[in-house]
Amino acid sequence: MSDQETPQIYLITPPDFELSQFTTQLGAVLDAHEVACLRLALASHDEDRIARAADACREIAHARDVAVVLQSHISLSERLGLDGVHLMDGARSVRKARKALGPDAIVGAYCAQTRHEGMSAGEAGADYVAFGPAGASGLGDGAQAGDALFQWWSEMIEIPVVAEGALDAARIGELAQLTDFFGIGDEIWAEDDPAAALGTLIRAMG
Repeated sequence: MSDQETPQIYLITPPDFELSQFTTQLGAVLDAHEVACLRLALASHDEDRIARAADACREIAHARDVAVVLQSHISLSERLGLDGVHLMDGARSVRKARKALGPDAIVGAYCAQTRHEGMSAGEAGADYVAFGPAGASGLGDGAQAGDALFQWWSEMIEIPVVAEGALDAARIGELAQLTDFFGIGDEIWAEDDPAAALGTLIRAMG
């Protein structure tokens, strides 16, 4: 990325939320800040619950020209009129998702800290890859997607990259020249004013 390019915000929902409260928060965040995409990242496997959440979030996001992708569920994404899917298994399901959803859908792939997996996802037709956690986290095995991975990707690969997971203002400042998008979720939704919290993180980009 050049010095002139500022990363865009890729918003990620909480894994669980109370629908009426969250949609109010979501509307406020989208009204306050420019957001490129919203990922519906529900942990639930209740199809009806996912559908209700997707309908509500899609209505709010599309009214503000924000694309919505659904995490993991390829067929549900199409049925619910969403813009695409975010896959959590690296490159494994990219071709399947592209075939099912067509050339115009957004297909993204989370590739943890693996450069090779990211390249494979891109070759399979992913529109973007996400690496993470980009900040220090005690979750999982504690592995982190470091500066070197994002720097190599931004210099060598044209496919957009998302930095996500365990971000704070300091880490965002460090990565602002090395990524196309910041995936922001838990970092703001736990705060009393998510829109203000996102504003703080955006300012950290410089």
